[in-house]
Amino acid sequence: MVDVALKGLEKDFEAMYSKVGRPSIPPEHLLRALLLQVLYSVRSERMLMEQLDYNLLFRWFVGLGVDDPVWHPTSFTQNRERLLDQQISERFFDEVLSQARRKGLLSSEHFTLDGTFLEAWASQKSFKRKDGQDPPAAGGGGRNEKVDYQGQKRSNETHASTTDPEARLMRKGGEGAKLVLHGHAMTENRNGLVVGTKVTVATGNAEVEIAEDLMKRRGSQKAGTVGADKGYDQRAFVESARASGLTPHVAQKIPTHTSIDHRTTRHPGYAVSQRRRKQVEEVFGWMKTVGLLRKLRHRGTRLAGWMFEFAAAAYNLVRMRKLLATNG
Repeated sequence: MVDVALKGLEKDFEAMYSKVGRPSIPPEHLLRALLLQVLYSVRSERMLMEQLDYNLLFRWFVGLGVDDPVWHPTSFTQNRERLLDQQISERFFDEVLSQARRKGLLSSEHFTLDGTFLEAWASQKSFKRKDGQDPPAAGGGGRNEKVDYQGQKRSNETHASTTDPEARLMRKGGEGAKLVLHGHAMTENRNGLVVGTKVTVATGNAEVEIAEDLMKRRGSQKAGTVGADKGYDQRAFVESARASGLTPHVAQKIPTHTSIDHRTTRHPGYAVSQRRRKQVEEVFGWMKTVGLLRKLRHRGTRLAGWMFEFAAAAYNLVRMRKLLATNG
């Protein structure tokens, strides 16, 4: 499946090769190595290069010969911008999705939307006042001095992270507040494959704000449904869903304060959407436990979004492998 997807990107790869200077690392080799890193939860590029040095199966998959030297770990840093500029992650994701569509694994009518917080690559100590009037450190010396936050009121209006300015301090459930970015995914309801992703600044209402963009990516003009949790039970989301030709099957907050009524909830399809929407949680669970996204290793929505979409493509490949094996 990866071979087929990369074959569809040959023209994009050809445009990335430099016509002058020494030969560069083939971008398709870098992409294969990054895919191995996600699939096998290799936590750093340095460790990936160590495994690539002695693992013959890794070498075969990437396209390196037995005696070929492996790259320096900084090769990924130097070439990541090249992959970003050419939107390779988005095109690889689309090529994988095209295979699923040709094999009849996708629904073109029924979808689910949800979002999750992605812990940013930034510490609480980097969250400082925008006016620079932070209280002095508690002492102790060194570059990592102790800081006492007791009694301080910190908010996204008055503070910002110096490490990742796009990270926001957010709290979810009974957990403590963390610096996060917001990841969004749209899945189809037949097999739970991801059909769209996005990473944004966590505004508290980003799920609804980005929903319209994701719903446009479903690749069909047919009428259908879109399931979601209570966070999407808002007039803005309901209106944008209906404008996209989708019936909003959102979980109701309470019957007296909801944007949908019994005309929607009375149909059997509504109960089906509410059951199916839990599949999107499996995507987030896989991305965080296997796909190295429990804590981001990159800063900013642009680069984090690249890795989030690439991890979604890897999830689709794993899911498709299982579905095709089951269906023969």
